[in-house]
Amino acid sequence: MRSLGSVAGMLVVVLVALLVWKYFLTSGQSVGANTPVQTIDAVGAQNDLIGIAQAERSFQAQTGHYASLDQLMSDDAGPTQLRRPSRQGYTYDVETSDDGFRATAICSSTLPGCHSYSIDQTMTVQLVP
Repeated sequence: MRSLGSVAGMLVVVLVALLVWKYFLTSGQSVGANTPVQTIDAVGAQNDLIGIAQAERSFQAQTGHYASLDQLMSDDAGPTQLRRPSRQGYTYDVETSDDGFRATAICSSTLPGCHSYSIDQTMTVQLVP
């Protein structure tokens, strides 16, 4: 009788442990959450925008005006030259004016949770509505 009680007690402990384990594994993910690859691409796109913004500030300091994305990637951009940013599902655009710029990483994916981001001369990455 005593061994039957120990087995039942052990089964209860294992069941509780499995329920707690399942709860903690699934509580971190919500419905429609990004996959790890989407998260990596989104963070990479934000980092690309920061790189574009730094190149814009440097180019503006050297020349007195802001540059298009093509100008920043051309050979004559000097030390501010960028590599073409490439993140899966994102395209980039830069709009310039006399007093500022706005670089945008546009999500071209139809997957849920894919967002577009922008940055301007304030160096703040923002979610594009």
